[in-house]
Amino acid sequence: MENFHMKFVISVTEKQRKSDNPEILEIPEGWKEPEFTRKDNPHGLISESSFATLFPKYREQYLRDCWPLVKKSLADHGIKAELDVIEGSMTVVTTRKCFDPFSIIKARDLIRLLARSVPYEQATKIMEENVACDIIKIGTITRNRERFVKRRQRLIGPNGSTLKAIELLTGCYILVQGNTVSALGPYSGLRDARKIIEDCMKNIHPIYNIKTLMIKKELAKDPQLKTESWDRFLPKFAAKNISKRKQPHKKRAKKNYTPFPPPQPDSKIDKQLATGEYFLQERQKLQIKSEQLKEKRIESDAKREEKRNRAFIPPEEPAPSTVKVAKKSDTIDIDAIKRKVQKAKKTKMGKDVSKAEPLRKKKKLSNR
Repeated sequence: MENFHMKFVISVTEKQRKSDNPEILEIPEGWKEPEFTRKDNPHGLISESSFATLFPKYREQYLRDCWPLVKKSLADHGIKAELDVIEGSMTVVTTRKCFDPFSIIKARDLIRLLARSVPYEQATKIMEENVACDIIKIGTITRNRERFVKRRQRLIGPNGSTLKAIELLTGCYILVQGNTVSALGPYSGLRDARKIIEDCMKNIHPIYNIKTLMIKKELAKDPQLKTESWDRFLPKFAAKNISKRKQPHKKRAKKNYTPFPPPQPDSKIDKQLATGEYFLQERQKLQIKSEQLKEKRIESDAKREEKRNRAFIPPEEPAPSTVKVAKKSDTIDIDAIKRKVQKAKKTKMGKDVSKAEPLRKKKKLSNR
């Protein structure tokens, strides 16, 4: 029994190690899977298999237009396709002519992609060899709707530039629609695309993963680095927590925790016992109260008088300034006055001459 238990634990750990390390699952270079033809399964399938999926109302018109093409492409693989507009569903069923048992799974993915707004031209590629699809649900990753819309837009990028870059690097067709992202392409590309999309929805910008993929693509071209680790070439991005919680305007100082309850406050009788008022007679208590009221009245009268006298206090006058103003010099510059007079005469003479010339011309014209 113990040996069986040990073997079971070893097999579980072996499986876990293989699933944790994705490089073990990679297809070796130069490997080509032989095509599955009718000769491999001449008798066909024993039982009938079928899959159905629902589609939204806005896809009805498009599916009606392209359904004859879908039926034709699936008929080549021996699969019958049905469109039910009343229920809003698509169904694929295997026929006697179907020889490939995996073709029904491909047909199921085809109708799922058509329901998720993938165009027919792209969706039919799923029927090819070494092409798979992945529908990634992104609606449940973030709870806040505004945050979800912002991150989804970040994945698309300005004019779809980020999405185009991911498509070029992964070799997949990617379509963002509502709460899901549909990806169609090779298995290795789908793995990278899923990682980028999920990281983007977890607030990791796609540019970091795009940079890493670009470096990996260049390193894969070098045959000497195939057996080496690429960690020294890949960028390491440190996480920065920029967003901080808003601090309150008034911070309350936390008191030191004590397991004992706070002391009980003194009652009115305890206070009277402490001051000795409890043992006084009623007449003495009234006398003390009247004296306290008199003191309060005197204080309030003094404050009121002070407030009235504030209006009669003269304001403080500014002290006379001790800075002496520099007096203008009594000396007169005669040369400067002469220059001004001469300049004024010249300008006057020039104006008279300019005025006189048009008058002479007028006189000559009148004489003629």
